[in-house]
Amino acid sequence: MDTTPLFTNDTIVFGLLMISLGFVFYTESIKTGFWPKFYKIVPGLFMAYMIPAILTTSGLISPEWTTVSENGVETEGSSSLYYIASRYLLPAALVLMTLSIDLRAVFNLGWKALVMFFTGTIGIVIGGPIAILLIAAIYPDAVGGVGTDAVWRGLSTLAGSWIGGGANQTAMLEIYEYNQAKYGAMVFVDIVVANIWMAIVLIGIGKRDRINKWLKADTSSIEELKEKVSTFSEKVKRNPSLTDIMIIGAIAFGAVGMAHLCSGFLAPYFDGIVANIENLTVRNIFTFLGSSFFWMISIATLIAVLLSYTKAKNYEGAGASKFGSVFIYILVATIGMKMDLTLIFDNMWLIAIGLVWMTIHALLLIGVAKLIKAPYFFLAVGSQANVGGAASAPIVASAFHPSLATVGVLLAVFGYAIGTIAAIGCTILMELAAMG
Repeated sequence: MDTTPLFTNDTIVFGLLMISLGFVFYTESIKTGFWPKFYKIVPGLFMAYMIPAILTTSGLISPEWTTVSENGVETEGSSSLYYIASRYLLPAALVLMTLSIDLRAVFNLGWKALVMFFTGTIGIVIGGPIAILLIAAIYPDAVGGVGTDAVWRGLSTLAGSWIGGGANQTAMLEIYEYNQAKYGAMVFVDIVVANIWMAIVLIGIGKRDRINKWLKADTSSIEELKEKVSTFSEKVKRNPSLTDIMIIGAIAFGAVGMAHLCSGFLAPYFDGIVANIENLTVRNIFTFLGSSFFWMISIATLIAVLLSYTKAKNYEGAGASKFGSVFIYILVATIGMKMDLTLIFDNMWLIAIGLVWMTIHALLLIGVAKLIKAPYFFLAVGSQANVGGAASAPIVASAFHPSLATVGVLLAVFGYAIGTIAAIGCTILMELAAMG
């Protein structure tokens, strides 16, 4: 089937995404009439994500497509925009947003951040088997399949993705040997369900004061960190010169280049070490160390933390984190572009499993947040560090304040480390549930 969108040229598509972002920011700046009421309900960040999704759904743009020629030859096509945004702009944004960080203040956020992160992990681990049991009670065939076609084997890849990231997802595919011809459906469920949940989290950010009031949350440590960064920012604030902007670019993309250089050595090096581990389970637990994306994000953040102890942090006064925010919004638009809203109606039963699974994850997070009076920030970032990983946890964290992006990265990197072992635990429970 020919699925070619109207625009396949990435330059044109990028132009449309930038017009979408410009429209969001322009309408958000209007102080009278319809728009202020609209943005009171729907956050700008959600719109930055949703407009590209609508463009994809309408067939104007697409992340991937198949072109069928007159003589029936199929050609696969794809957009490179998400790859560029996640590999170049995301690490650059993390560097610029972390420049002015006060690491001690980040650690002062306390134990609630970790509790919410682990609650998110537990929610994914127990959510999978419970979802299988509930859906099996309604439609047993949805969780059936034998041998390599067993649905629980495919769902193991979701557990890997939703606790860790792409490397953990691939590790689970290798461990449980799910039929790769059917794997595309699982990737699709991953994208749809994770994106629906991210959309809900983004809407929640706009209502965070009301949510925090309901949770009876103590937000003092977060406000203290925001206050520290804002005070520092005001102290060093200046009208940026062309030299300032060029140096900010040099810091950001110099660090990105260094991160790519180092990850190019470290990922293959650790890949070789991990490949030589004889025990298959142990080998797959450490697969994430062979991921160049993991090393690239980690090294970029480490460089930025080191720079925060130098005079480079003064470039916050020339708007370093604002440039970082621009890159983050471009990344959000490219993530939104991956979402075709009509596809939600395909694979309805698999989607149903995913939605029940994510609901259990969400309910557990809400319950624990209420119990320990954790702010919505910890709930949102703790969840995204699991479900979205290093690409979306900083987006959600920086929506609260640019200085908080580092918290998202630190938790997401933690997710990579425990992703495979936790996903194995989840899959054992899912196999028992499917057989029950």
